[in-house]
Amino acid sequence: MSSRIKTIDDFDVKGKTTLVRVDFNSPVDLETKRLLDDSRIKAHAETILTLSNRGARVVIMAHQGRLGDPDFTTLKQHAEILSKIINKDVKYVDDVFGEKAEKAIKMLKNGEILVLENVRVVPEEVVEKPPEDLAKLVFIQKLSSLADLFVNDAFGAAHRAHASIVGFAYNLPACAGRIMEREIKALTKVSTTPEKPCIYILGGEKVKDSFSVIEYILGQGVANSVLTGGLVACTLLLSEGVDLGDGSVKVMESKGVIDLLPKGRSLLEKFAGKIKLPTDVALNVAGKRVEVEVDELPSEHPISDVGSKTAEAYVSEIKAAKSIVFNGPLGICELEPFKKGTHVILEGVAASKAYSVAGGGHTTAVIQDLGFADKISYISTGGHALIQFLTGKKLPGVEALKGK
Repeated sequence: MSSRIKTIDDFDVKGKTTLVRVDFNSPVDLETKRLLDDSRIKAHAETILTLSNRGARVVIMAHQGRLGDPDFTTLKQHAEILSKIINKDVKYVDDVFGEKAEKAIKMLKNGEILVLENVRVVPEEVVEKPPEDLAKLVFIQKLSSLADLFVNDAFGAAHRAHASIVGFAYNLPACAGRIMEREIKALTKVSTTPEKPCIYILGGEKVKDSFSVIEYILGQGVANSVLTGGLVACTLLLSEGVDLGDGSVKVMESKGVIDLLPKGRSLLEKFAGKIKLPTDVALNVAGKRVEVEVDELPSEHPISDVGSKTAEAYVSEIKAAKSIVFNGPLGICELEPFKKGTHVILEGVAASKAYSVAGGGHTTAVIQDLGFADKISYISTGGHALIQFLTGKKLPGVEALKGK
């Protein structure tokens, strides 16, 4: 990690009021408003416990949804869930920077933990201004005056220049939490000077993002090759002139990726031989998996996974790699018959001795579902933040920690 970014270990936090920005934003049952997944809260437990156990007065800031959206809720249940996870009392106040919040913060004792209300109840949180101007906002100034240190552990929100992400670092000593620290180290390792051969495996539905990653990592010589699956591969096959058939084209039209065909052709021409496409695919024929060679297309049935020969060929490349990045399933893993390609390839990554990084919400869910979480070197908590990092873009939340 850059020597310009400090970590928790650089500070004596005992007796210090420490503002900690985390990313608790989680899936919510839209009817009951109950959280459906606590994995993000669990992920931040190490940072919170480290600070608490070292005697800091821990004040947690987070968001859940956006004001007016169906998944917008208070953070009361987040505080309750955190308390169970870390087996410590966690206080909650339904205020961000008013009198109630100020009183709750001032009453904290060493080691105690307080969760403030959803920071997005403050309209200024999402205003678009330069970081130095956001630092002057009333709520940032008020909370800064009550604290001694700012810890940013919200890598998943680091791509947003929101007030609570970038403002405090202008007013207070600032450092990275454990998640932020690990993310920067792991992603720097695979996106700047990875050990070669380096391969990226890109699937899923976010074709535009994947195209940006391909252009950057191949253009900069970061990766030796890119293995594709999912909608990414379908778009590239169609870009190459392969007639996929109505079944797949209709899906692609519904996902809005047809406009990306010229970009796909450009990438294939520019990086000839470095972008690997499936040679066989699995069709969804009335819910059943039917594998065909790409040469046998078109088909009225939609492509729903890479085929067995493609998976085996990809695993052969994985065995020779020393650095691997996996982002996006290679098939429709929600449907049992079409998990196979992703399963086989992830099994290859898990068995590899290469340094491996995986990320993205669907990717993480599939890895956990298949039981490979402990066999991947690092699983990123980022979505858009991960993509921006992998395409060489500066993340406002990371840049703020580098100092003024």
